[in-house]
Amino acid sequence: MTRLDDFTDRLTFRLDDFQRRACVALEGGHGVLVCAPTGAGKTIVGEFAVHLALAGGTKCFYTTPIKALSNQKYADLVAVHGAESVGLLTGDISINADAPVVVMTTEVVRNMIYARSRALQGLSHVVMDEVHFLADRFRGAVWEEVILHLEPSVRVVSLSATVSNAEEFGDWIQTVRGDTAVIVDEHRPVPLTQHMLVGGRMFDLFDPTTVVPAPGAERAGRSATAPGAERAGRSATAPGAERAGRSQVNPELKRYIRHRMLTIDDRDDRSSGRGRRGPATRGGRRGGGIRPPSRPDLVARLDREGLLPAIGFIFSRAGCDGALAQCLRSGLNLLTPEESMEVDAVVDRHVAELSPTDEDILGVGEWRAGLRRGFAAHHAGLLPTFRHAVEALFTRGLVKMVFATETLALGINMPARTVVLERLVKYNGEAHVDLTPGEYTQLTGRAGRRGIDVEGHAVVVWTPETVPEQVAGLAGARTFPLRSSFQPEYNMAVNLIGRLGLDGSRELLNRSFAQFQADRSVVGQAHRVEESRRRLRKLDVELTGAAANRGLEPGVVIDDVDEPGIEDPGDGDPHSGFLGYVQLREDIRRRERDLKFERRAANAQSTVADLAALKRGHVIGLQGGRHRGLAVVLEAATQSLDPKPLVLSEDAWCGRVGTRDFVNPPEVLGNMRLPKHVDRRTGRGRRDLASALRSTGIEAPRGRSKKRAPAADDRELARLRSALRAHPAHRLGNDDELFRLAERRNRVLREIVSAERVIAEKTSTLGVQFERIVGVLAELGYLDVGTDRSGAGRASVTKAGHLLSRIYSESDLLVTECIRAGVWDELAPNELAAVVAAMVFEARRESYSGADAMPGSVALRGALARTIEIWREVTATESRHHVDSTREPDTGFSVAVSLWASGRSLTESLAAAGERGQLLSPGDFVRWNRQVIDLLEQVRLGAGADTRLAGSARSAVSGIRRGVVAAELG
Repeated sequence: MTRLDDFTDRLTFRLDDFQRRACVALEGGHGVLVCAPTGAGKTIVGEFAVHLALAGGTKCFYTTPIKALSNQKYADLVAVHGAESVGLLTGDISINADAPVVVMTTEVVRNMIYARSRALQGLSHVVMDEVHFLADRFRGAVWEEVILHLEPSVRVVSLSATVSNAEEFGDWIQTVRGDTAVIVDEHRPVPLTQHMLVGGRMFDLFDPTTVVPAPGAERAGRSATAPGAERAGRSATAPGAERAGRSQVNPELKRYIRHRMLTIDDRDDRSSGRGRRGPATRGGRRGGGIRPPSRPDLVARLDREGLLPAIGFIFSRAGCDGALAQCLRSGLNLLTPEESMEVDAVVDRHVAELSPTDEDILGVGEWRAGLRRGFAAHHAGLLPTFRHAVEALFTRGLVKMVFATETLALGINMPARTVVLERLVKYNGEAHVDLTPGEYTQLTGRAGRRGIDVEGHAVVVWTPETVPEQVAGLAGARTFPLRSSFQPEYNMAVNLIGRLGLDGSRELLNRSFAQFQADRSVVGQAHRVEESRRRLRKLDVELTGAAANRGLEPGVVIDDVDEPGIEDPGDGDPHSGFLGYVQLREDIRRRERDLKFERRAANAQSTVADLAALKRGHVIGLQGGRHRGLAVVLEAATQSLDPKPLVLSEDAWCGRVGTRDFVNPPEVLGNMRLPKHVDRRTGRGRRDLASALRSTGIEAPRGRSKKRAPAADDRELARLRSALRAHPAHRLGNDDELFRLAERRNRVLREIVSAERVIAEKTSTLGVQFERIVGVLAELGYLDVGTDRSGAGRASVTKAGHLLSRIYSESDLLVTECIRAGVWDELAPNELAAVVAAMVFEARRESYSGADAMPGSVALRGALARTIEIWREVTATESRHHVDSTREPDTGFSVAVSLWASGRSLTESLAAAGERGQLLSPGDFVRWNRQVIDLLEQVRLGAGADTRLAGSARSAVSGIRRGVVAAELG
């Protein structure tokens, strides 16, 4: 019997074809990359790797991107293999770390590799769950580091969601890891039907007559429809609706939306006496009469049609909490009394370690009330134990409706029958952006429970901004490329150089997936360059003949291209011959453009300075935009980088003006006496001010001020124009065929130069960034850089560099500099926790408060002030080497963690953890405490066992690890 047979004998289901193929490859000694849709059962391949390691007496690491997923997988494996065989390491949790199977976050295994941990001995398999996470711009590099650094004997099991460039990713893994089987499966085991809810009606999104079944989709055994759903002419679920990219939008859906919108417009027009209005505009009122159902109505509708349990994705924590509150106010109840009693038992287990006071502060009563009626919210702001309870209840069918942020879509095992999307726009931390096809697929992938549902359902709630074709594009797209986010950082650089030396580090960077993708794209660019060169040679032949027919030499243009194509028979003058004449014209255009740019830049700089210098009462002239004429300054600009003084114009308009409002720098035309308190908020006040401005007698400038253009005095431009007029080709008309040929040639030349520039940038980006980081580290004493006897570059890690190699933080260099400078040595444990919190905390809003605003002891304020000074010194060094600046310390959580570490109550600590008057959520409070513990442990290890700093770090960890934080740390 094979080990796969032994493994499958324990299962209660048969393996799918892709699962079996992956397991066979794994048992055959190959690494595997498995790409399959969410819910397809990829993790069974990872579990088989665990089985192989245990059967062979070796070790297996099971890595995940987030701690919640690690905790869940740990529980799953313990249930199968027993607690003695499985361990858990997530930075702040260590359970049975020497077990043959250890579940951990990906950062932990990366750190083990760099530390040359003995735990790596006997390692035969590493499972990298959610490996597509390497595209994450903040943490993605860790996955590549692990793949590149693991010993060749280790079999890597990479599990990924469906990506369109799986073969490319597989080719890279085969290149760096050797023999790897790439197994791609696009079939969803539970088919997904797409719907759109318009007002009170539910429609299938796609036209049933055009839906193309997915390959291998099973047609038998599926129910015809979801109970009670209005199918708008469709009587059965088309198999393989998940392949909807080749289908058309349901015409009945489009007709219904158009009819309702026109009916509303006609009704409005009749009531107002107006004619029919124009087409709808994004964000306008059109469609306002088709109101989306309220959250309680939506849930009730799903319940009636048998579409619960469901997950409603709402892209904000406040939105999730608000939706839950709406349902609770409605009186809707989804559970029986018996089910509510089961909920109580589960909740009691999860809050057993909380004190009555903590329960009151954390709102356990309100949270329990929602669960007892089948509702819950799920987001990072909740206390983790609350989220775990919701997950457990949802899995048992005791929570019917969850309002969640998108974090739930990442790996957590909470499949539902239905997924609801209220909006297709989310905030990404910088701006509101549309969902990508990959994000849409990840979210809707939660719909359809394997072995329970015959089909899953994705419901998009229609709003006036939602276009059915847009939803169809998201649902049908199959382009989810995986893009590397790998780039060198300080900690990575010293660890790489310490292990591999300078040349070895460069070689490893060249083997990264980022460089692999860059090299592949360069191949395409190089092909385009070669095609352009062939076109250039052909054009040169045509030009030679055409020029000769007109009695002209073709000439040659000196450019950046290796093969200009025509050799100049003359003296090498770049402006000889016809092409020389064309080059003269290009040179003149370029010089005129440069002079115009210089003039604009000078004007802009002068405008900024003049706007910043304006004072209250100055009268200026407005030159552009909707407002012209006189304006008086009511408030000076508040900052100098982008000054925008507040002005009132003579037509009574009041607003701020900036550089874009001026063609030329503003000129002070006079002064106007203003009362101490100006009434600019009422129409009458503005009109009175405008009247007073007009009566000052100051005249606005007529038209734009005439300034002599720099081109008129430019000697180089004059020389080029003179040479152009004297050239033999100047006699030709501008419509001559020669000029058309020359323009085509210049266009091809520009394409070649542009493509070669792209090639140079893509092939050198990683290397340039690495060399800049090495420069920073060498200047600050972390690396000893020089040359060997042969003249080749070399670098070795100094004592300070070894300290940096043990600090894994976004602010790793700053933390290490502070340890080296000893600025934290004299701090008490709670004060050290406060300073370390400033290294990790990042407010969700702009709420930074500096060291001078930080309450606490003189020692703490002094340490924070010195930390800020060191940060400024570090960023100055980074600026000199053109490296992105280290993030500024943020003390927004420092008071809270200081109070908590010194033994103060949860009430006091939470009250001190506010952002702009809003309390920090309990979930965030625990999460930030976890991160502070992580960094404190690194500081303890880096400072040395017998130092005072290490003792303070140890005590600080003990002070933080209590109450709700201790409950979450296990």
